[in-house]
Amino acid sequence: MRSRVTDRFQFYPLYLTRFVASLGFITLLTLLPNYIEQLGATGVVVGLFVTALGIGRTVALVPLGWAADRYDKRLLLLLSILLSAISYGLFVFVDSSAGFILARILQGLGIVGTGIISLALVGELAAADERANQIGKYNSWRMAAGIIGTIGAGVLYDAFGFDPIFVVLVVLFVIALFGVWFLVEADDSAIEGFAFFELALNERILTVTSFRAQYAVSVTLVRNWVPIFVGVSVARGGLALSATAVGAVVATEKFTNMLGQPFMGRFSDRYGRGLFIAVGGGFYGLITFAIPLASSVGEGLRISVTLPVLGTVPDVFFVVLLLNGLLGFADSIREPASMALFADEGKGSGITSSIGIRGLVWRPGALLAPLLGGYLMDSVGMEWVFFIAGGTVLTGVLTFLGIISKRFGTDALARW
Repeated sequence: MRSRVTDRFQFYPLYLTRFVASLGFITLLTLLPNYIEQLGATGVVVGLFVTALGIGRTVALVPLGWAADRYDKRLLLLLSILLSAISYGLFVFVDSSAGFILARILQGLGIVGTGIISLALVGELAAADERANQIGKYNSWRMAAGIIGTIGAGVLYDAFGFDPIFVVLVVLFVIALFGVWFLVEADDSAIEGFAFFELALNERILTVTSFRAQYAVSVTLVRNWVPIFVGVSVARGGLALSATAVGAVVATEKFTNMLGQPFMGRFSDRYGRGLFIAVGGGFYGLITFAIPLASSVGEGLRISVTLPVLGTVPDVFFVVLLLNGLLGFADSIREPASMALFADEGKGSGITSSIGIRGLVWRPGALLAPLLGGYLMDSVGMEWVFFIAGGTVLTGVLTFLGIISKRFGTDALARW
């Protein structure tokens, strides 16, 4: 029987895998406008640059979830890391839109493999009383990658161009590959049948899905429209702050999320998954309602400060910085509890499939929300993007609490 000390060493290469995969994702997202310019992409081709990643992720999710539960998760994770290294290496040689789209599809395949399988292994290795805490630590590495990638990718590109960035990513993937190879033990669990079907009817998964499907709409709107709100002109309903200020606001959400997740995960292990999903979701919704009020609150502060790099920033900058930081903290309350709940339900019956279902539930909202946000922004005003986002979270929380109360009793939330 493995000791917890032995298991703990196995977490480290999984954390590194999560970090490198997230760093690659945010790096490509940051450099996407540069590729569009360099390759002369226009119209539908630009859309394909974005959609190609989603194609790879969607195609891979169910087959990889099934295979990882049926066969050795460690082996499939190694293959996913290798595929990711190859996909980022291909970006060095991209000289056409078709080549970029192919590399993006492979990137999407790799992201799914490194994401759901490494998370499944963390959930498998962690004891039930520390699962959310370990998942919170795992997610903190993702947030750290988001901060570094958001700030660093553009700086490195301006200094060195594309190629050195992708060479560094490939090297990091190779290090992660060897870490998994030498430190993570082979997974001898094997789930017969197709766990997706069985787990899709699991009562707890169905209950949390009632919240998650609505929450996906809200988070997609907020994460995409906060930088739009901060950066676009006042005439279009924004704050007209500099690109550097936008980056600082986005990084703040990731920073508070990164700091909060391990601690919130530990509390979730102690006091219940459902409670933290509901509290985190409710807090997120209330803060979202406050974002359009940033200008009014900022005017009341009557301050203007000169900061290094940022230069002179108006009072509204500090308001929106605080609000987005609070959004990150609110999400840190919910996310480790949510992931741990899916891992709890899948443990022994298909943990990767359970996590795959979690990803599938997110997709409809993530795909449709940007269309809704664009319509609201142009037709009734940008503030309605945040009002709808906040309302969607709160209806999700109320639905979640209502189903738990009806199916499991009013005191069931603490037992989740």
